[in-house]
Amino acid sequence: MSLNDVIIHIGERPVSLAEGLLTLAALMLALLILAVWLSWRAARARRLERHEAAERAQALQRQLAELSGHLQQQAQAASARDTHLSRLLAERLDSVSLRIGQGLSEQGERTAQHLKSLAERLAVIDEAQKTITRLSGEVVSLQRVLADKQTRGAFGQARMQAIITDALPASAYAFQCTLSNNARPDCVIHLPEGDGKVVIDAKFPLEAFEALRRAETPAERDAALRALRTDITKHINDIASKYLIPGETHDTAIMFVPAESIYAELYENHPELIARAHRKRVILASPNVLMLMVQTIQAVIKDARMRSAAHLIQKEVGLLLQDVRRLLERAEKMQRQFATTARELDSMLTSANKIARRGEKIEQLELDEEPADARQELVTAQKPGGQ
Repeated sequence: MSLNDVIIHIGERPVSLAEGLLTLAALMLALLILAVWLSWRAARARRLERHEAAERAQALQRQLAELSGHLQQQAQAASARDTHLSRLLAERLDSVSLRIGQGLSEQGERTAQHLKSLAERLAVIDEAQKTITRLSGEVVSLQRVLADKQTRGAFGQARMQAIITDALPASAYAFQCTLSNNARPDCVIHLPEGDGKVVIDAKFPLEAFEALRRAETPAERDAALRALRTDITKHINDIASKYLIPGETHDTAIMFVPAESIYAELYENHPELIARAHRKRVILASPNVLMLMVQTIQAVIKDARMRSAAHLIQKEVGLLLQDVRRLLERAEKMQRQFATTARELDSMLTSANKIARRGEKIEQLELDEEPADARQELVTAQKPGGQ
């Protein structure tokens, strides 16, 4: 094959082998030139990068030098501040240590006092625990008491009697006395000035309350409520019919409820029973309410006694005033006697002073050359009429 042979057609133009080789050589030369240029450019870029890196290194060194100077200054300033701060801290720590020591000492004393008080309270708590244990046994006994109807009535009677006897004198009340209709109330309080007797009944029915408390179904609860209304209504009617006697007893009677919980249950959930009792002139009283009523009656009794004894008090005050008047008269008489005695003492002191002065004059006289006037004065002093 020769160099003039056609190897390819580009469009309609034939390309010979020589042209193809020249074109290839040109391309290779261009590629070589491009490679040389690229390598030169890369070398130039590397030189520029090395130059910039050197400049950056120099700048960094300058910055590091400046930073080192700043750091040294900061270190010196920090050292000075640390020294000052250390001194301040030492002073503050000394003062704080002193205050803490004082506070710890005071706290120790307070803690000792608190521990002593705590020990005393623990002793009280221990005693209270023993009391609670004892009361637990008493509560069990109380449950046994409340389980029996007669024993329960005696328990209510005992609570009512304890309240009455603690607040009123023995002459102001009576237990289980007989009225004109042969009824025997649990307690009767005698009101002053003929206002009658206040009757207290302590036989409160508790069976319906126990049934209501044990009720589990709506039917059982309804039955217990009906029984409760029936028992309470019957008891109110019995009190009103037996214990409200015109001209003998007070127009209001008291129905004692031995438990505060039952009293609260009646007032909160059964207002119709309370209203019925008020219409019948019967007042329900829990232990606290009964105590308040008894204290009020006690004040009324004291006031009546004061009014009944007013004339005696007035008489005693009159006698006391007479005694005061006599005391004033005797004090005035004694004051006059003291004044007379004081005047007599003044006269005696005046005479004694004159005698003393004349004695001094006599002592100072010379007996050999006694003047005539001195002898005359001595004679005058010795006369019975001279002072």
